[in-house]
Amino acid sequence: MEIVGYIAAVFIGLVLGMMGGGGSILTVPVLVYLLHLDAITATTYSLFIVGVTSLTGGTRAYVKKQVDFKAVSEFGIPSIFSIFITRHFILPAIPEKLFSIGNLDITRDAMLMIVFAFLMLAAAAFMIFNGDDENSEQPVSQERNSKILPLALWGLAIGLITGILGAGGGFLIIPALVLFVKLPMKTAIGTSLVIIAINSIFGFLFSLKQTPLDWKILLLFTALAIMGIYLGSLSAEKISSGILKKLFGWFVLLMAVYILIKELFLK
Repeated sequence: MEIVGYIAAVFIGLVLGMMGGGGSILTVPVLVYLLHLDAITATTYSLFIVGVTSLTGGTRAYVKKQVDFKAVSEFGIPSIFSIFITRHFILPAIPEKLFSIGNLDITRDAMLMIVFAFLMLAAAAFMIFNGDDENSEQPVSQERNSKILPLALWGLAIGLITGILGAGGGFLIIPALVLFVKLPMKTAIGTSLVIIAINSIFGFLFSLKQTPLDWKILLLFTALAIMGIYLGSLSAEKISSGILKKLFGWFVLLMAVYILIKELFLK
């Protein structure tokens, strides 16, 4: 199963390289179910993996001048604050055993995976029903100053998700950048990658004292994901990103259903 897990790391990077996001949604499930890490440790590992791989993609976007750094600051600063509060205060305060339903004990790890499954369902819906929007290139609006507050609030929410679940939340960041900042889609994707990289790396740094790390697993998984990014980038020009996003959305949907069944009915 570990070999399958490392193959999945390449797949995660492949999706990230081809679509600019989405692959990181599978990082925590792969770490939990294939590499057998507990959910809390998996979220910390995921923050590092997602952060480094997104930084790689964000660097490529910066070279192509597809990053809006004003949006990065407006979105990223509230996110970092929210991540700090989440990793230092909220997550440690969650008890190991939450409640019971009949003979089923709902633990902290199980609840994290269940919440993660619902996040995956939302991501799947976005990818399936918005897969054709990638090619839209509307001009940047001059009215963005009036949208700073909703963008900051969205950033706080994304920081909460990133801090608890170790997921980048690109499928939520991109619509916010398009809706509130009126960025073209390609610029929104590049900007999202930079925001995800900053959020995830800070989240990882905030967690260093709380989680023991196996750097061999962590660095190998990350290196394979980065290799996948470059392979995905080479393939991106040959495959329609809209079709790919919809297919991946269905795959994420199936994974989410599997997680819910496993955590609720196969314990």
